[in-house]
Amino acid sequence: MAAEHGLMHAATESAPAPAPWRGSASLRFEQHRGQTRHQGGARSPLKLQRAFAQASGHCELPLLHTAGGLVGGDQLRIEASLGAGSRALLTSVAAQKVYGSIGRSRSHPAGRWAQQQLVFALDSGSDLEWLPQELVLYAGALYDQQATVELATDASFLAAEVVRLGRTAAGEGLEQGCWRSSLEIRRQGPSGPRFELVDRLELGGAALEGEHGLAGEPVFGSLVWAAPQPLAAEALAALLAAARDARRGLEGAMACGALEQGLVARYRGGSSQAARFWFSRLWALIRAERGQAAPELPRVWPFQEQPLAALAAPNCSA
Repeated sequence: MAAEHGLMHAATESAPAPAPWRGSASLRFEQHRGQTRHQGGARSPLKLQRAFAQASGHCELPLLHTAGGLVGGDQLRIEASLGAGSRALLTSVAAQKVYGSIGRSRSHPAGRWAQQQLVFALDSGSDLEWLPQELVLYAGALYDQQATVELATDASFLAAEVVRLGRTAAGEGLEQGCWRSSLEIRRQGPSGPRFELVDRLELGGAALEGEHGLAGEPVFGSLVWAAPQPLAAEALAALLAAARDARRGLEGAMACGALEQGLVARYRGGSSQAARFWFSRLWALIRAERGQAAPELPRVWPFQEQPLAALAAPNCSA
């Protein structure tokens, strides 16, 4: 029944829209005897999957969206708080689909927004990696994500997302749809909290074709790392150089730059795989910079790929 929710809504223009989902997950991670454990729960259509312990000490926890995709009016809320010294990796079991809503309903001909809200709070010395699988917007889809992150002075937050605007394999673009995202990261300091990053993006209309937008490309990706402490100038320069070198052999336009305490990277191109590969390599470089164990690709990721292979073969051709 849950999987039919999106499919029925996407297929019939004249039928009344089904009631939207209001899914949520509330999680708490705590360190106990050198291991991170989680507690909490989820409300349909979100479901928690089995957690795994990575060699780095991260508690890898996949989230499953059981409804077969988001439709206009659906709302998801994911909350996670991390206790002192805990480490967590949150991911998704599958790519998230957002069905078109513009012109699909008599009562809402202009469409309705599907929304996701992320609320993360990290205590001292904690470490959260937010690495969902790809987001795919169908033609006429409207999607809005708002993320707020509260960091202790020495907490670390890494997030990477890849978005495909339109089902390009089927010859479909986003058309009149729109994707927008707001990310706010605040860190506690000696004189109180301060904004470390405020990142607001919107892709739709002219921005899909404009040179300062997607320039006609269907895939956009973004990675942000808020480091637990400022990096020395030499270490930051070396990290950025390695990140740029990790682009070799991948198609698309890729750029990265320094934050006051961390880095940000962007992808624009035609390949979700290339974006995923580059971000996986950056993930590995960041883990190495922190002296942590190399990443283990989450077990729920279905890809038969080796995105980290280039790091072990630095002389590969561009």
